[in-house]
Amino acid sequence: MAMNRRSFLGAASAALALTPLAASAKTPKMPAKWDRTVDFLVIGTGFAGLGSALEAHMLGIKNVLVLDKMPFPGGNSVINGGAVAAAGTDMQQKAGIKDSADLLYSDILRAGGGLAHKELARVIADNSLENYYWLRDKIGVKFKAVYLHGGHSVKRSHACQENSGAGFILPMLAKCKEFGIPVETKTYVEELIQNGAGRVVGVKVRKGYRFGKPDSGKVQYIRSKKGVVIAAGGFAQNVTMRMSHDPRLTAEFGSTNHPGATGDLIQQAQFLGANTIQMDWIQLGPWTSPDEQGFGLAPLFVEPLVGYAPMIDPATAKRFVKETGNRKVRADAIVAIGHPVIMFANEKSVMNQVVSKNMTPEQFKHACEANVIRKFSTLRDIAAFYNVDYQALMAENDKFNGFMKAKKDPDYGCMFFDDSLPNEEGKGPFYVVRLWPRVHHCMGGLEINNKAQVLDARHNPIAGLYAAGESTGGVHGAVRLGTVAVADCIIMGRTAARTAAAERQSA
Repeated sequence: MAMNRRSFLGAASAALALTPLAASAKTPKMPAKWDRTVDFLVIGTGFAGLGSALEAHMLGIKNVLVLDKMPFPGGNSVINGGAVAAAGTDMQQKAGIKDSADLLYSDILRAGGGLAHKELARVIADNSLENYYWLRDKIGVKFKAVYLHGGHSVKRSHACQENSGAGFILPMLAKCKEFGIPVETKTYVEELIQNGAGRVVGVKVRKGYRFGKPDSGKVQYIRSKKGVVIAAGGFAQNVTMRMSHDPRLTAEFGSTNHPGATGDLIQQAQFLGANTIQMDWIQLGPWTSPDEQGFGLAPLFVEPLVGYAPMIDPATAKRFVKETGNRKVRADAIVAIGHPVIMFANEKSVMNQVVSKNMTPEQFKHACEANVIRKFSTLRDIAAFYNVDYQALMAENDKFNGFMKAKKDPDYGCMFFDDSLPNEEGKGPFYVVRLWPRVHHCMGGLEINNKAQVLDARHNPIAGLYAAGESTGGVHGAVRLGTVAVADCIIMGRTAARTAAAERQSA
């Protein structure tokens, strides 16, 4: 029989109808026998993973298991800046800061350049206040100060006493221990496993895995009755993966992330037909210093000083960007200059805004001893050390001081605050950091809905598969505001647990 156009299309349609959407050469088969069965499985031990596990337990899911491929728990979360965004808290009210979920929502959308998925941003904004109290009252996180992160309309970044993500992760791990939730490291999830109906029912793992050695560890199969949560972070350390989406981000750009941020679980979900979105929006941190490695201590110094300290291009002695602008604005401006820039502030501003509020005295001392933060008696000394034209620097600094006093910046629109102090020659000492961006956060990832369910390429939920945190995309759009990711991770991790708890238990 001759094959005409109509018969060809009919045959093709029939073939497609017989081919499952999630079919893949790498779709794993059901094991003949499960080595272990749990009620709820979480992959990742950062904010999202631990938040999901703890919420699941609090909802009555008792047999919860948390896995991590690395030898130590915490991922990126344990080394982050140690603050969470929340709108309308008692700390804000005490400081006279007017804030609301609607304002936080509008800030997320504005910073995201219109690319944030509104239903996801709304979940974060509407739950940020309850999440803050959950962390404080149920988990035991101790908060000490609220400050402004660049891009926010008001001060809403709530810093914990430890000034690092450990201030969240350690209490969360302690709660896991109290609740009897196993947190097992050196366990690499090699495959996500679906049953014949397309539901994710478990995983293939390598127990005793050694990072960087893909064939290490003993293979086991773990069944999960209420599904699997992917909370394993982004892909900032996977140079091949990030360059496929943004070819500029070669190995020459360092990363603030821990070594395990390689996007493995995003790829595993893709093999099951999961959709990914906004993968080419990869954020650089504008507050990292070339004088230290990784995330470092410079960000803890820089962020609370935006609006108090000018950022200067040493080659021109000129400001070049809105200091209180969002991360993308600042990072892109520094990269465009092509060399490190400097930021300086007087000692009173540093002590009032940084030390004790966002850095411990010990952290500040260590950063100074390591020459990440340098101390100078005069602005002339700063100019001499960084090879900046002193007269040009003084002219630019005087102009910035004038803007600070007037609370208005006609050049770049920098925000200023009532307690800001001018940086005046003769009123030192001054503290300086050098800045050069590093790859920090992957805005894109697995597509989810507002129930934290992973969606396939036709935007239908993949049964039994959830995701939260940096493994996902769409929450932030083009630019993530500082400390909103902490809220995102924990809120969406908890949302995944609530969705799983409400669903019918799988067979």
